[in-house]
Amino acid sequence: MEQNIAIIGGGNLGQAIANGLLSSGFLPSNLTITRHKTALLSEFKLKGVRVSSNNSEAVSQSDIIIIAVKPYKMASVLEDISKSITNSHLLISVVSDFSIDSINSHLKSTPTVYRAMPNTASSVNESITCIATQKSSESHTNDVISIFNTLGKTIHINEQLMDAATVLGACGIAYVLRFIRGMIQGGIEIGFDAKTATEIATQTVKGASELLLQKGNHPEAEIDKVTTPKGCTIAGLNEMEHQGFSSALIKGIKTSYDNIT
Repeated sequence: MEQNIAIIGGGNLGQAIANGLLSSGFLPSNLTITRHKTALLSEFKLKGVRVSSNNSEAVSQSDIIIIAVKPYKMASVLEDISKSITNSHLLISVVSDFSIDSINSHLKSTPTVYRAMPNTASSVNESITCIATQKSSESHTNDVISIFNTLGKTIHINEQLMDAATVLGACGIAYVLRFIRGMIQGGIEIGFDAKTATEIATQTVKGASELLLQKGNHPEAEIDKVTTPKGCTIAGLNEMEHQGFSSALIKGIKTSYDNIT
């Protein structure tokens, strides 16, 4: 990709996107990151990335714009850069709770607009990013996918599912981490020290994920492989279900979704 990219908002997510691009071989000289306190972006400046506090200038010098600001700042940022955005720009928003229609309502031109929802695993290049648009071309979609594939894996969904993607993919990180914490606490209770329990639990979760990703099996198919008649695994699973494990997880996901819709 040879286009110039501007990341408006050099916070944690903006920096994660920048690092993903740079690690994939994207030229630092073709990348601009903006932030009010530019001193916090000194690491990128040393790498040859253009650092600025002028959003409009960054937009006018770029082909692709990635907006990564807090939701409450989105309207004012769009109004600030609107005069610099043209119909030929590709605009990507990673801001939650701000629809494509809302973005367009703050713009004077009609660029191609995408929404993207990565998660915090983007900092280790293991995000799942959902992208959506109302109008697209194959080249634009390929550009967006190539950007976010540097952070992990990218899938294209309908915009109506972006709130659901936020819950399952972004909030989902917290659900999985809470599950891991529970495994660690259980491991300590049955005799391990915290460090060892953490190592066992985290690698076990990673391994379970890889089984599904690489083999493409349903979770129950893999569960069947470790549940023997009258064994300790099925006894533990049944006790968790008696206590409402799956039901609590499903209700938690639904409650999170209801809270943002």
